[in-house]
Amino acid sequence: MRPPILALKDVRLADGPLMLFDGVDLALDARVRACLVGRNGAGKSTLLRILAGRIEPDDGERTVTPGTRIAFVPQEPEIVGETLLDYATAGGAQPHEAEAALTTFDLDPGKSAQGLSGGEIRRAALARAFAEDPDVLLLDEPTNHLDILAIETLEGELASSRAAALIVSHDRAFLERVTRRSFWLEYRQVRRLDEGFAAFDAWAEKVEAQEAEEARRLDRALQREQHWLARGVTGRRARNEGRRRRLDAMRQAKADRLKDGRAELNMGIASSGVSGRRVVDAKNLSKAFGERVLLKGFSTRILRGDRVAVVGPNGAGKTTLVKILLGEIAPDAGEVKLGTNLEVAYIDQARAAVSGDATLREILTPLGGDQVLVRGEPRHVVSYAKDFLFKESQLRQPVRSLSGGERNRLLLARALATPANVMVLDEPTNDLDMDTLDLLEDLLADYEGTLILVSHDRDFIDRLATSTIGLDGTGRAVETPGGWQDFISQNPGFFGRIAPAAPAKAAPPAASPRTPPARAAKLSFKDQHRLGELERLVADLPAKIAALEAELGDPGLYARDRTAFDRISRTLDAARAQLSAAEEEWLALEERREALETGR
Repeated sequence: MRPPILALKDVRLADGPLMLFDGVDLALDARVRACLVGRNGAGKSTLLRILAGRIEPDDGERTVTPGTRIAFVPQEPEIVGETLLDYATAGGAQPHEAEAALTTFDLDPGKSAQGLSGGEIRRAALARAFAEDPDVLLLDEPTNHLDILAIETLEGELASSRAAALIVSHDRAFLERVTRRSFWLEYRQVRRLDEGFAAFDAWAEKVEAQEAEEARRLDRALQREQHWLARGVTGRRARNEGRRRRLDAMRQAKADRLKDGRAELNMGIASSGVSGRRVVDAKNLSKAFGERVLLKGFSTRILRGDRVAVVGPNGAGKTTLVKILLGEIAPDAGEVKLGTNLEVAYIDQARAAVSGDATLREILTPLGGDQVLVRGEPRHVVSYAKDFLFKESQLRQPVRSLSGGERNRLLLARALATPANVMVLDEPTNDLDMDTLDLLEDLLADYEGTLILVSHDRDFIDRLATSTIGLDGTGRAVETPGGWQDFISQNPGFFGRIAPAAPAKAAPPAASPRTPPARAAKLSFKDQHRLGELERLVADLPAKIAALEAELGDPGLYARDRTAFDRISRTLDAARAQLSAAEEEWLALEERREALETGR
């Protein structure tokens, strides 16, 4: 078996007091395309930089096969040079290869490298990486700011490239199409799955279920030991000290697990009340800027509770259409009628809604004070910020100090606290990690208001949209019920080269399981009665044991009445044994009761 061309062995790295990696092993084999998955803040981008040789770990080894060429596209590329061709050849690519790559990504090699849009910056960085004909591609959020056509171009280039690739991305559909191996960065270490991202969720759920069961067993053992200890470790025998040491070890294991526990977002949308049934009624809309036609004779009706996705190439007019539908821009022709009682919350892709000099506290409490009104209820700004994974110390920081993902979370925090019955999200998935994205999807799926979504994330659209409006950039606009795949299937060739994804193979029909016997939903009357008896015993016996111990504590008892001393000693031993047995039986019944009530 060939050795990996790029590998990390036992890598450790600390960020101040925070340990990011603690014994990370990762091996990238030739020509294998893999994804790197992990929660926000786990250190995915940092790990890519270590692999790229941009930063050094505190400990461990990085090995590279001699002669291996590595191309790294960071999350926020910097484009330097007079023209895009200058930039694309700066890493050593031949001019003809750079020109071809730039053209493939729909860029003019002679275009100035200054004043580029976010999508152009991303495409230029990707073109340069492919032009260098690397052995390894390290890509950090490569689909950010790309439209769907550019994403498909990237998928094609990866498929035809001989390079191994390690990709960090929140775009599930993209990862499912291009990856054949998965690495999971979790709890400061990396797990490996020899399948692509399409199999990741099922595998991760299985791993987490196994760990949850182990944690449950640890909690039960700890509960049993703590309960026993709470009733009084009064004996001075070696077995008592052994149990105490075992308890201390389990407490440390629990502390280690809690220290690594995942923070969770706690999102919720404020409602300003119900809008009218009709939200937007648009007829025969047309819009052009000079000779550039964006809309020709487009009509739509959006009703309360609709979730409308707007898709198309960059520059096709998606944001313009949304602003026309909301009455912010007048169409050249046609008319727009807005419904009654509309309260709109808007998150724009440029994130221009927040000042870089303002602090997080000022953004969340624009009127001052320390309260945020969320769903009609006051929340302390520190508590609310923690729901979105911000620390109290960050509230004093300026917005410009935030990463792209943090700024997006801040905008979500503000928008979701704003009373609204119409939510407009313009490219909300940029810079979001998958955990946050999943939570946002769950939240929006339960949102009772109207959602207008501009996105290039095909999976996100498929999970949320009730209808999809496609703009092709030449003035054509078509609306189709369903999500992205529904739109492509019903409008073949609308965007040119994009084709619907191949349908997944149907799973073989499962054998019809026999109906399981009905399970009791609670303890039997006999067991409930016994549980009550045990609770009384566990409560009463410690006092009896203490009284017996006090009697034996009389220094003259043995000399004065040896028979009484022996009798009290036997009674004390029996009471201790009875208490221990009662505690064990009580915990067993409690576990059974919990299992019945939770259906485990």
